[in-house]
Amino acid sequence: MPVKSKIILITGASSGIGEATARLLAGIGHRVLLGARRTGRLAALSEELRATGASVAHRELDVTSLDSVNAFAAAGTEEYGRIDVLINNAGVMPLSPVGDLRIAEWEQMIDVNLRGVLYGIAAVLPGMRRQGGGHIVNVSSVSGHRVDPTAAVYSATKFGVAALSEGLRQESRDIRVTVVSPGFTQSELTDRGGSAEAQGAARAAAEQLAIPASAIARAIAFAIDQPANVDVNELIVRPTAQG
Repeated sequence: MPVKSKIILITGASSGIGEATARLLAGIGHRVLLGARRTGRLAALSEELRATGASVAHRELDVTSLDSVNAFAAAGTEEYGRIDVLINNAGVMPLSPVGDLRIAEWEQMIDVNLRGVLYGIAAVLPGMRRQGGGHIVNVSSVSGHRVDPTAAVYSATKFGVAALSEGLRQESRDIRVTVVSPGFTQSELTDRGGSAEAQGAARAAAEQLAIPASAIARAIAFAIDQPANVDVNELIVRPTAQG
């Protein structure tokens, strides 16, 4: 059991890293509010976790809508009285060469991967400052540290998350900021959008290399469960075999 049970909001919680993180954090005694667009999945996950005695609630969430993100944060405060941790996990990754000019997908990545993180911060930061503490965990990617062909725009959004997180960290003395950068991880990121060739190559690599989403969940839990005066700023977690 953790030293202190925390109130934790998780975006993109219906699958992949978000789901695995919800399972782990709820299982060790934290109280969690899950958000995603696929409310059917959220409801099933919440019901499953509550059956084990966990404290779990869920709300529909579209991170590209500031109103939706604000309502999600307000629901967390209403449900639990405060917000200790926000995990900005929602993300999309439709890979394609820049020359394909898949502009709608570029905009989607900017809206979800970067604007969504900004909206999450905006929704919880004032309350965290009023209560004198809090923790924002931004899920980035190894692609926020390197750029590969077909991942230029995706990488741009993840480099942006790293810059935003570091700037927020430097501006804060009572808010902890952590960036977690997964390598190949079992998820649904390669299932939607992008060019068929690029997404197929990413799926093939993931099938050979991907680590379970629970590995990233454990990294997030490690950062969250440090003492209040310890800020784990960055964690890169990738398969041993990944180049």
